Amino acid sequence: MSKKIYTDSGIEIKPVYTEPVNRNEMPGEFPFTRGVQPDMYRGKLWTMRQYAGFSTAEESNKRYHYLLQQGVSGLSVAFDLPTQIGYDSDHPLADGEVGKVGVAIDSLEDMEILFNGIKLEEVSCSMTINASGFILLALYAALAKKQGADLKKITGTIQNDILKEYAARGTYIYPPKASMRIITDIFEWCARETPKWNTISISGYHIREAGSTAVQEIAFTLSNGKAYVKAALEKGLDIDVFGKRLSFFFNAHNNLFEEAAKFRAARRMWAVIMKELGATDPKAMMLRFHTQTGGSTLTAQQPINNISRVTIQTLAAVMGGTQSLHTNGYDEALSLPTEAAASTALRTQQIVAYESGVPDTVDPLAGSYFVEALTDEIEAEARKLMDKIDSMGGSVAAIEQGFMQNEIARSAYEYQRQIESGEKIIVGVNKFTSDEKNHIPLLKIDESIQKLQTDKLKKLRETRDNTKVTAALKAIHTLAVNGGNLMPAVVEAVECLCTLGEIAGELRSVFGEYK
Repeated sequence: MSKKIYTDSGIEIKPVYTEPVNRNEMPGEFPFTRGVQPDMYRGKLWTMRQYAGFSTAEESNKRYHYLLQQGVSGLSVAFDLPTQIGYDSDHPLADGEVGKVGVAIDSLEDMEILFNGIKLEEVSCSMTINASGFILLALYAALAKKQGADLKKITGTIQNDILKEYAARGTYIYPPKASMRIITDIFEWCARETPKWNTISISGYHIREAGSTAVQEIAFTLSNGKAYVKAALEKGLDIDVFGKRLSFFFNAHNNLFEEAAKFRAARRMWAVIMKELGATDPKAMMLRFHTQTGGSTLTAQQPINNISRVTIQTLAAVMGGTQSLHTNGYDEALSLPTEAAASTALRTQQIVAYESGVPDTVDPLAGSYFVEALTDEIEAEARKLMDKIDSMGGSVAAIEQGFMQNEIARSAYEYQRQIESGEKIIVGVNKFTSDEKNHIPLLKIDESIQKLQTDKLKKLRETRDNTKVTAALKAIHTLAVNGGNLMPAVVEAVECLCTLGEIAGELRSVFGEYK
């Protein structure tokens, strides 16, 4: 009897696939299995992004200009942990974390430095920010206005996906119900003020990084998406309007065919979900997504091997029909990427785009007996999980009951067990190892960054109009207590030079913190 082989999601792979799948689906048409555009990359390549942000706004700005010169077509901003959880750089809990895993942003002054020499009306910007995403969006809008940009023309995305923070990542501030209110306030405000801005990037990336399977990644992500749509509908928003501005963020791991099939299945599933929830405009049913290659797949051992891993993951994302892509640097298991590693990662995308031939036809894996069967099986398994979540009362209830967290933990444990037992081979880690030492240069963040940011904050608080600051924070407090959309008051507050920590803290005093 031949050995049984399974995908990373536990789906059995047959030795050979001979049964044709007869589908007459066309790309650009419901249910979008084959892609959201009729001509896909023949018409326009995916947006090539490189996720970057570290140290101070000045240092990150230099990296953005470097990346733009190298040919990126969109910026992607990483923020440090204090910024992500709503603390200024001089807060005691920020100690030792300022500028470490991303850029420190405390005020509109930092935002101006971050985008110095970059016209916001001319570049698409993605910001990986969740609990404090509404403040970063307000800062971005305030800066765009200051530059004289038309807010109706600015394009980009805030991640703004708080549900996966409770399940997989941990950078939450407020309890779920208060967080959902802020998110629907953003939906409503953006529909009116920044209609081209993607109001949320519903994120499977961190669910996968926490240890989920490919099936769990799309099941939990699409369930979270349903929860956001239902919350917006309850607020009276038009699904055909806000539905067009929903975007998704997925992971690409090493199992080439499972990953490509996962993206195809997710598109089909979301189109059906949106139709069932009342969408009638096909554009509101499209699952548009950004992909990042798998950070957790990178190895500290033999790091140059990571270039090969990232190449496979890039192919999976492109053959799966992504709209936007970030490729990780080969050194990211050891440090933030150096310029050389970031450049190589970008060149990987460019080689796939211009030399591989993969973008030349739409959905190049369509009709493959294996990939079509795998697409169906992933969809079926993901639907079972989603039905279970629905029976619990939806994503918020499933998270509150610990269901998603426990499922992810079980999958992470099983994956690690397979590596340690040798059932799963990781080249350079549990097979084909060597005693060679790494000699690649690493990016180090200077500890002096914290003092620089603290000194800037001290000066800001001494020179701004603190009467206006007090009034702006009071207006936010009143709206939080009495109801009403928070976004206009937050934009006004950042224009008065209120800091990120002051605004987040004002809402902590009303909503409390999630423990």
